[in-house]
Amino acid sequence: MKHLKLPPWLVLLMPAIIILSAVVLIPLLLSLYSSFTSYRLTRPDSLFNWVGLFNYEKAVTDVKFWAAFGRTVLLLAVALNLEMLFGLGLAVMISKVTRGQRALRTMMMFPMMFSPILVGFQFKFIFNDNVGLVNNALQSLGITDTAIPWLVDGNLAMFSIIFAEIWTSTSVFGILILAGLYAIPRDPLEAAKVDGCTPFQSFRFVTLPFLMPFIYISMAIRSLDVARAYDIVQIMTNGGPARRTELLWTLIGRTGYVDARMGYANAMGYISIFLAIFFTIYFFKKLTAARKELGMGV
Repeated sequence: MKHLKLPPWLVLLMPAIIILSAVVLIPLLLSLYSSFTSYRLTRPDSLFNWVGLFNYEKAVTDVKFWAAFGRTVLLLAVALNLEMLFGLGLAVMISKVTRGQRALRTMMMFPMMFSPILVGFQFKFIFNDNVGLVNNALQSLGITDTAIPWLVDGNLAMFSIIFAEIWTSTSVFGILILAGLYAIPRDPLEAAKVDGCTPFQSFRFVTLPFLMPFIYISMAIRSLDVARAYDIVQIMTNGGPARRTELLWTLIGRTGYVDARMGYANAMGYISIFLAIFFTIYFFKKLTAARKELGMGV
């Protein structure tokens, strides 16, 4: 009887394949299968109750799901654009500094080093009604006499979450755009100066087109992060008040672990993944167009 002999490369990769299968592939397939069942955490036998596309049909007709999707898109649109503008401003200012630039680059990266859970607790304290730093500062300056319910009022709660997201992730844009500023060739800038362009014209028509690929890469990365935002929202507001800050993944977490409807939650999760892929494809198309405009190819 001949023994099966595996090629050396497969033997070397086998531990990684086994680990990835155990922690990624098997749970992924199990969650995909359960999205076609009526699986409830309180009834393990319901994992074998096949319902087909019922969960997906229910999700796409669920008002709560689309309301959470709309709030997620709002967070994504506002946070991404403001992070891009602030990151661009930071990168331009740091690139102009002649001394201490390394220290400034390191300091700019500090917010992105914090865990999202820690950031959530930090801003939950900052925007607290009674002991929060924001209310104490506003009252000390005489701007307001009463405490502002930042995390209780629906509109203000969403603003607080957006503020926390911008604080923790602006540095992602800053670092990548700063790398783009360092990569810009000097010749076009010198030619623009010789032609009599103002600093604004040089930035608008020379610097910014060179930065657009870096901006779209940043947006693609951040769009995935914002589309699956969970930690900060869960810690700061838990989706409240009255679900006014409920996003896609906080809704999915509530459905799966609080309501115990894991099959339905997994179906919503896969729909959300497809929506996130759509945004990623959009930004990569914009990236390809920006590269072609610069003559960099695909």
